[in-house]
Amino acid sequence: MDRLDGAARLLIVSDLDFTMVDHLDPENLSLLRFNALWEAFYRDNSLLVFSTGRSPTSYKQLKIKKPLLTPDVTIMSVGTEIMYGESMVPDAEWESYLNQKWNRDVVTGETAKFPELTPQPEIDQRPHKVSFYVEKDKAMKVMKDLAECLEKYGLDVKIVYSSGIALDVLPQRAGKGQALAYLLKKFEAKGRVPSNTLVCGDSGNDAELFTVPAVHGVMVSNAQEELLEWCSENARNSHQITHATERCAAGIIQAIGTFSLGPNVSPRDIQDFLKCTDEICNPGHEVVKFYLYYERWRRGEVERSDHFINNLRLLFNSLGTFVHPSGIEIPFSQCIDVLANSYGDQLGKQFRVWVDRVSVAQICSDTWLVKFDKCELCGPM
Repeated sequence: MDRLDGAARLLIVSDLDFTMVDHLDPENLSLLRFNALWEAFYRDNSLLVFSTGRSPTSYKQLKIKKPLLTPDVTIMSVGTEIMYGESMVPDAEWESYLNQKWNRDVVTGETAKFPELTPQPEIDQRPHKVSFYVEKDKAMKVMKDLAECLEKYGLDVKIVYSSGIALDVLPQRAGKGQALAYLLKKFEAKGRVPSNTLVCGDSGNDAELFTVPAVHGVMVSNAQEELLEWCSENARNSHQITHATERCAAGIIQAIGTFSLGPNVSPRDIQDFLKCTDEICNPGHEVVKFYLYYERWRRGEVERSDHFINNLRLLFNSLGTFVHPSGIEIPFSQCIDVLANSYGDQLGKQFRVWVDRVSVAQICSDTWLVKFDKCELCGPM
């Protein structure tokens, strides 16, 4: 959260499964489009938060399978865990806050008396989250009876039903919306309230996000009926909530444009990079473009010609130096020569490239140091 010197230009808070990540998109194109947009235009002055029902272990498994960027904050287990940065440092203050009027042993003991509830796998059970599956036609009665039962023990709990099957029992103080409100209070205490906040979701456990004051919200086009109905009945600021016509990450990009929150054309959507320019010097943008060139050249998606390589030399300073993670320094012109000889070597393969954690520092009037993680996905189509 302290990565930026001042307030974030934009804070995006997004659910993962079927919001940021489209599991019906085997090539992950909408997610890769978002990645390119974020790293080119937002990484240096904005903050990215993933808010998911997944446990830390399940989240890490997803990161192995999908080309997810590194968020600044990860809210997991339906708002019961908050972690910061790549190393995922837990927020101990939040954990202590949730302990009030919560007793996990009582919750597990009482829920065991409901035969309608089928426990979710152990990987999804957390200190402040007890999770089950329940059939949709039985969910409402179970939630009512269980809430009355736990109230007799003096517990203050919240029962969240989502995706037409998943039921989570949490402390009343927990939840995606409560966790976001907590983060915003921390920003306010430091005088760093984000200029704009965009929350993104698709299911019932995302509903709380839309209740946080002064946020913009997007329900992606594939949002479930439970979320659409909730927003229709409960949303106070409906003019600040949009139902995108695009799925998942593509819907998030669309919402950035709908609310005029900043650039919303991903470099990945530009075919002619000579037309893909930023109004001000933006080395991070150039790095994103270079690796899109790199991907398309190796996939054989552009014409093999000296003209293409010469355009590349014009766009990227030939005096630049690439520093390999090993410490070896390579002139940028040499990198382009190597690229010229690798045309089409990934033809017919599911080869994709994205950059993550792009950071830029100007070290003199005409020289910038750009650090980033380069990631590749390669496999058969």
